[in-house]
Amino acid sequence: AVITAAVLIMDIGIYVFKFPNNFSFGGVSGMAVVICRFLPFTASQINLFINLLLLLVGFAVLGRNFGVKTAYVTVLSSVLLNIFEKLTAEIMLALCFAIILPALAAALLFFENASGGGTDIIAMIIKKYSTMNISTALLVTDLIVVILAFLIFDTLTGLCSVLGLMAKTLLIDKTIERMKLNKFFTIISNNPQPICDFITTELNHSATLYDAVGAYSDQQRTVILTVVDVKQAVYLQRFIHDTEPTAFIAITKSSEIIGKGFMSYI
Repeated sequence: AVITAAVLIMDIGIYVFKFPNNFSFGGVSGMAVVICRFLPFTASQINLFINLLLLLVGFAVLGRNFGVKTAYVTVLSSVLLNIFEKLTAEIMLALCFAIILPALAAALLFFENASGGGTDIIAMIIKKYSTMNISTALLVTDLIVVILAFLIFDTLTGLCSVLGLMAKTLLIDKTIERMKLNKFFTIISNNPQPICDFITTELNHSATLYDAVGAYSDQQRTVILTVVDVKQAVYLQRFIHDTEPTAFIAITKSSEIIGKGFMSYI
C-alpha cells in the first residue's frame, strides 16, 4: 500500500508538472524529457524502456526482494504515466509540485527498500558499494542529466532543473531522516520501577538501568536509558510527568538506532 501510494504521488509529479515543462533535474524521467526531443517517442515510452533496462541491473546487483518491488513500481508507474492527462500550471507552481511529489515518493520507496526504478537503481548500487547516503548517491547520478538539460533547453528550464535537483536531494534526505526518527531518553529517577514497567508493557521496548550519584546532592539515583519512536515519546513523557514529576529527563533525537526492534545492520 505504501509503495502504491508512493508511485501515484511520484507519477502525478512527473507527468502533470515535470514532462509538460521540460523540467530535467535527474532521474530516468529527466533523461526521457531530454531524449524525447530527438526521437519519435513520448517521454513516457522512453521512461519505460530505460527503466526496464536498469531494472535488470537492479535484479542482478541488489537482489530479488528489491527487484520484485521495483518491477512492480516500474510497471505501475508506466501504466499511470500513459493514462494521465496533461494539465497546465504556472511554471513555479509546477516546479514545486514536480520537486515535492516525486521526492516524497522516492523517500517512501527508499524507506521500504524499493525504488522508483531508473537512476534510483544506480543510486542504490552506489550506496551499497560506497559510503554515500542515498540522497547524495542520487545527486551524483542525476547531475549529468541536469547538465544536458542546460545544453538542450533554454536557460530558464536549465536553472529550474538545477534548483529542482538540489531541492529534491535535500527533501529526500530530510524525509527519510524524519521517517526513521526515534527519541533517546535519559531519565534520572528516584522511583524507576513504574517507568520501566510502562516502557516494557505499554511501549513494548526495553531499557537499560544503572545507579548514579548526584554531584550536587550526593544522593543515589537510578538512570534509565531507552529509545522509543516519536509517537511513543509523547506517551512516555506524559506518564513520567504524571508518575514522577520531579524526574529529570533528557531527550535526544536520533535517526540511526540499530538493534533489535529498530534498524538492522547495514
